[in-house]
Amino acid sequence: MFTKLSLLTAFSLTVQVMAFAQNNSTMRSINNDAPVKCSKSITINASREKVWAVLTNIDNWASWQTDISKPKLNGVLAPNTTFDWKTGGAKIHSTLHTVAPYKDFGWTGKTFGLLAIHNWTLSEINGKIEVSVAESMEGFLTKIFKKTFQKNLEKGMQNWLDLLKATCEQA
Repeated sequence: MFTKLSLLTAFSLTVQVMAFAQNNSTMRSINNDAPVKCSKSITINASREKVWAVLTNIDNWASWQTDISKPKLNGVLAPNTTFDWKTGGAKIHSTLHTVAPYKDFGWTGKTFGLLAIHNWTLSEINGKIEVSVAESMEGFLTKIFKKTFQKNLEKGMQNWLDLLKATCEQA
């Protein structure tokens, strides 16, 4: 009996700590001094829960986000969990910094000496969900190829938003 009670108590504490971490994570700001940065938003006619479910199901990104392949979350959806993915032929290793359910979702990513900070925010406006996204990129290559990186980031971010909208608004 003592063992079962101990296990239930440990499980309950683990769930409470995870919930605390998710609900008390603070969104890390993008680097406004980075050579490459972009912010965009889109309005989606779907529930906040549906948008959140699609956006945060990292393992399923490649099924709707055509620029991404091989996404893999390395643990639970919580701050400090890592995930790996490919986009534009580059392998990226990312770490979640914010998981505030139905509100904020963000990570940092590293590849080829570049550091990106990527943030998503969900807000309800007149019964629809406004999805805002912001990203900064810094590193040696962003200084050399600033125009190319900026153009690709803007195009990629708009594509991501358009695909998220189309997926979430499907019946």
